Order: sequence, then C-alpha cells, then structure tokens
Amino acid sequence: MNLGVTSVSSCQSPGDIRNRFSSLYGENCVLYRAPGRINLIGEHTDYNDGFVMPVAINFYCWVAICAAKGRRVDVYSATLNEHRSFDLDQQRPTGDWSDYVQGVAVMLQRSGHHLQGAKILVSSEVPIGSGLSSSAALEVATGLAFLGRSNAGDDHNQLALACQRAENEFVGARCGIMDQFIACHGKSGRLLMLDCRSLEHRLLSIPENVRLVICNTMVRHAIAAGEYNLRRSQCEQGVRLLSRAKPGITALRDVTANDLERFGNSLPSEILRRCRHVVSENQRVLAAVAVLEQWDQCSREQDRRNLEKFGSLMAASHKSLRDDYEVSCPELDLMVNLANQTEGVYGARMTGGGFGGCTVNLVAVDAVHSFQKQIATQYQEQTGILPEIYVSTASEGASRWDALA
Repeated sequence: MNLGVTSVSSCQSPGDIRNRFSSLYGENCVLYRAPGRINLIGEHTDYNDGFVMPVAINFYCWVAICAAKGRRVDVYSATLNEHRSFDLDQQRPTGDWSDYVQGVAVMLQRSGHHLQGAKILVSSEVPIGSGLSSSAALEVATGLAFLGRSNAGDDHNQLALACQRAENEFVGARCGIMDQFIACHGKSGRLLMLDCRSLEHRLLSIPENVRLVICNTMVRHAIAAGEYNLRRSQCEQGVRLLSRAKPGITALRDVTANDLERFGNSLPSEILRRCRHVVSENQRVLAAVAVLEQWDQCSREQDRRNLEKFGSLMAASHKSLRDDYEVSCPELDLMVNLANQTEGVYGARMTGGGFGGCTVNLVAVDAVHSFQKQIATQYQEQTGILPEIYVSTASEGASRWDALA
C-alpha cells in the first residue's frame, strides 16, 4: 500500500524547465527559484510585529524568464496549465493565481523599479493550499526574475517587503512578513529567528539528532482565507482597546502577559483569547531560542531534556492555536494527537495559517521511518484520506539558479 511517504526534495529538473520554456516561447531563459517554508514555532505573530522561527524547505517555485518587446507580460503556469497576460501599465486583480505575479510587478514599480516586458513560465513544487507558503515562493521567485530581467538590485529585505505588500494590497490577503522573508533569507541546515518589527534575524542550528517531519493532512477548509483576515482584525481591535489602558502600544508585540492580567477584563472574551495566544506565542518563541542556544554545550542527557522542553513549547503552541486562536481543525488535531502517541516524537504542532494544511514534527533520527509509516496508516484509517509525509531539510533561500549551478 502506498502510504504517501516521501522526502522533501527538488523534483523539478532545471533542464526540463528550460526545455519546456523553449518549446513554449521559442526563446532561451534565465531561471530563478524560491522555497516554501515551515514554521517551527511562532504562529500568527508576524502580523502582530512579533517573533517567528521559520525554516526554508527543499520544495521550490521555479520561474523562467526572458525579454519581451514593449510592456506586455505573458505568464504560463506549468503547474496549472494556464496562460495569463497583463500590461505593466494597466494592471488590475483578476482573482486568480496570476494576481501574485501582477501584484509583485505593481509593488516593484511603486518602489521605483522600471520593469520591462517579459515572457514567464512558472513551475512550482510547493503543494498548493498546504500551509507551506506556495504563494510567497511564487512572489519571491517572480520578484527576483523581474529584478534580474531589468538589471535592478536584489536587496532581499526590500524584495520581501514588496512581496508582502503585493499579497496585502493587490491580492487582499493580510499576511505578515514571515513567509516572504524566509523565502528570501533561508539557509541550508539553519532555522531563522526573525523579529518581524525590526527585521533583525538570527540563524540557529538544527540539532543533528532530530529531523523535521511535515505531515500534510491533504485538507484545506474553505473558510481559511476569510478567517485569517478576521483574526488580524481581531488583533487590531485588541490593540485599540488595550491602548486605552496602556497608551503607546501599536501592536500586540507591545503587550505583556501582565498587561493582559491587569486589563483583560476590558476586552470581549473572544478578543482576549486572540490576544492571549499572540502574547504567549511570542514568549514561546523566545523560550525556544534559549533552548536552541544551549545545544552545542549539552551532554547527551541534557540534549534529551532540551528536546523535550522544545517539544513542550510546540505542544503549548498547538493548544493555544486550537483553543485561543481557534485556527485548527479536526484533521490537524488528529494528526498532532497521533504524533504525540508515537515513539521518538519530541514535539508536534500545526504550521501555517490553519484550517487544514500541515503539521510539523520534531522526530528522533532513528524513529523517522517508523513515524512516517505509522502516522500515514493511522491517519488514513481514521479519516479515509491518504496523507503525504515529508522529511524536511533546512534549505537555501531565493536566488538565480545559474548562481548555484
């Protein structure tokens, strides 16, 4: 029986993409790529100016590009087998995947870049709707391609911000900066701890005796996009109400647990729960950083205790997302519960926006194979759905492919 067990690895050949581009447009191309991501801890904190700990994974969105006359951009999605075109001077949302491409062009031009007409092929390995940030991978790869085509600079911080604005203002999804930032700045073998207010970031090593295993529930509930924007509005409402008692706060990043203890009675119960998740999640990220910083100096027994401590932070994160932020779903909860009952698992939680998608699991190296098979079998038995399970490595961020070849 096929259990949907696989490893996260590049399944696209750059040569195949170039050949397909040549067949489609009759031209040679330059290749760019940007990765998907998982977030080990720090969920729904990025748009609250908080802290996150994402990892770039070895699933990439590839963008092939060449010059075109005038201001026209032709885009073909090999993933969806669909063509779209737009004019760089007359851009408007269409309500489909091409808005991510158009939106990036709009924001780069607003930033002062003079873009030129282009022919583009998009081919993505990042599973769509899985919570692994296929949209940010598309945005960042497209942004790099536009900048490279126009001989512009490639400041990755500014690129990440432009891609975030594209999703916020053109697509209409009120995401934070995390997904675009890790797509730009991911490093092989490293976690990234990001302060979403200052954009200061640190690279942290992943312990050698564990693997990050992603379990895809294969479900995505239709309410996800609307509920995501609603959660952001609820956080903003919490800031407005709390600022009456604590002037000067501009985001939930500025609120402490003591503040919620003192002033929480002034909030509607639902808003209090939303705020409590964000405030406590920021604390969990900082605690996770402290655990990671101790690893190199640890004995084997201390190492095990630190893994358990990190896992307890992941468990508390999932509980908070389920109960206070209310963005989990039965399939995610089942996947986490199954993982927590499996030998060799130190921690499990949902990752991404919620209402479906994936969980991330911290698994001992020697338990990975049995974990994959056991989770896949049990999840399918209880849901009738065959999951996909990936062993993740921390991978490189966005770049021109020729620079890596």
